[in-house]
Amino acid sequence: MVRFATLIIGISIAAVACNEVKSSYDLPILGRKEFVEREVNGELVKDTVYHTIAPFEFVDQDSSIITNATFNHKVYVADFFFTSCPTICPVMKQQMLRVYETYKDDQDVAILSHTIDPTHDTVAVLKDFAEKLGVESKKWHFVTGPKEAIYDIGETSYMVVANEDENAPGGYIHSGAFLLVDQKGRIRGVYDGTVSEQVDILINDIKRLTKRK
Repeated sequence: MVRFATLIIGISIAAVACNEVKSSYDLPILGRKEFVEREVNGELVKDTVYHTIAPFEFVDQDSSIITNATFNHKVYVADFFFTSCPTICPVMKQQMLRVYETYKDDQDVAILSHTIDPTHDTVAVLKDFAEKLGVESKKWHFVTGPKEAIYDIGETSYMVVANEDENAPGGYIHSGAFLLVDQKGRIRGVYDGTVSEQVDILINDIKRLTKRK
């Protein structure tokens, strides 16, 4: 599964590797897709079923239960991190703050950050982390839960690496990707969360999905 995830991310990041905010283009629908036949007026019609984020249930910094339903009719940006990360996480969070500040008053946009170190990153730790960033929980959810569930949804739904690795700095390995998810739970873009130019593209692509001008 990780090999597939790496391929998808590579293709998506390559598509925005020029770091250019373009005026018009169609956002892809990433991931696996299936073709399902159904009968309409006696004829077989093929429908395309796209990859979507699997059902989940986590707890955020306010001890609120966060599920897919939390993001009904919303566009959201997801990522994976841990609060004691010694490498890319601080840069990622500063870049995600740019997304937050741009859309903090837009009720149709949200952010979902999953800790990959749930043993250390308790609800209280995540609460303190969010407060130090100065962000509101109704807009930016920092979630924790069973580590197996977090790792599984990372690799099978969001198609990114998120796991323990004793050889990695801090003991965990994870992608630096920001993932753009549309109102139907489909992944529409993957961006390098450590590169400001790619976050510029993400901010612009959110406007496309929300039909903002």
